[in-house]
This record gives sequence, C-alpha cells and structure tokens, in this order.
Amino acid sequence: MFVAIDGPAGAGKSTVARATACELGFTYLDSGAMYRCVALRSLWEPHRELAELAREARIELSGTPSGEPGRVLLDGRDVSEEVRTSAVSEAASVVAADPAVREALVAKQRELIAEGDWVAEGRDIGTVVAPDAELKVFLTADPRERARRRAAELGADVGTVLAEQTMRDERDSAREHSPLETASDAVTLDTSGLSVEEVVARIVELVRAQ
Repeated sequence: MFVAIDGPAGAGKSTVARATACELGFTYLDSGAMYRCVALRSLWEPHRELAELAREARIELSGTPSGEPGRVLLDGRDVSEEVRTSAVSEAASVVAADPAVREALVAKQRELIAEGDWVAEGRDIGTVVAPDAELKVFLTADPRERARRRAAELGADVGTVLAEQTMRDERDSAREHSPLETASDAVTLDTSGLSVEEVVARIVELVRAQ
C-alpha cells in the first residue's frame, strides 16, 4: 500500500509521515530530503547544471524503527544536518522548480516505491509521483502556526521564517511544473492546534478504512 502525504512547509508532513510509517510498519520516504541534497550540491558546485547534479547524485535515505529522522547520505557523505539548514531549504525551493530536476528525482522516487508498503511526503507525491496512491492526504495549517513550528525547529525568528515561508509558498504554488496543489481525491487535514499523535491517528484510521 502507498500513502501519499503532501502539503506546504511547516504543516508537519515529515514528522507525521515518519510517525505514521512507524505506527503502520511501513517504510518512510522523505522526498524533500532528495531535493535538499540536489540543493546542497548546487551550493557546493554553483556553476553546474541543476539537472546534471540531480541525475548524478547518489542519495541514500535510512529511516529508524522509532520513526525518528534517519541519515541522509549524499555521494557517500552524511549530510543529515547540512540539508536542514535555512540556506539549503531556500535553495531547495528554487531547485524544485526546475522541471528537469523534478523529472530526475521523480524517476528515482518511483524506483524506490515500486515494491512494498510506503508512506511518502512531499509537495507532489499524490499528484505526480504516485497519482494512483491508495490514500492521499494533504496536510495544511495556519501560516503563522507553520512558521512558529519551523522557527522552533531552526531556532530562528518567527517573523523572518514567516516572510521566507510566504515567498516559498508562492513559488511552490505558482511554478509551472508540478505545483503544490491538493489532489482531487486527497483528504485535507488542518493540523492547526492538533498534536502529532492526533493527526497520525486520523491517518491510520483512514488507512485501515481502505
């Protein structure tokens, strides 16, 4: 079975997807980490073509039984912390708007999910990567609440994060290829004011109703 969880930054996708995968015994796919890896490579090699970097990148993602974030390996190097910096987050949004990059990474993602039970999160999982997913969930939350969560995670100023988040939302939603949007058959869950456990319980309930 495949569970697709999409939504904007700060909606809780990664945390919820990891916890849901752990609860169900499924494998977790952090598609965002793949774009962050290409973004990191672009910062290392700013004069290279993004699509070329995406095709060449050897990306390995490892989850953990507890549902906590696993390691992210890029070309054999552990970049688990580097890919979570604000600079890489901003670059990843730009990288993700490149259709050739998306094509390369979607191919890698489809290879990974060809077999087994998966929970995957991102911005176009249910619309592009796995349009035939048995369950599609679109997570959202109040913009300031999303910024507050992200600021707490980064140790940054809420106002600054909110401004960056607004620009990123606009860019993700307006891009020509694979824009951030809700799949027509997705279940929308507003996570504002809800605990991770409450959101996970709702998704697990939806999975078991399939």
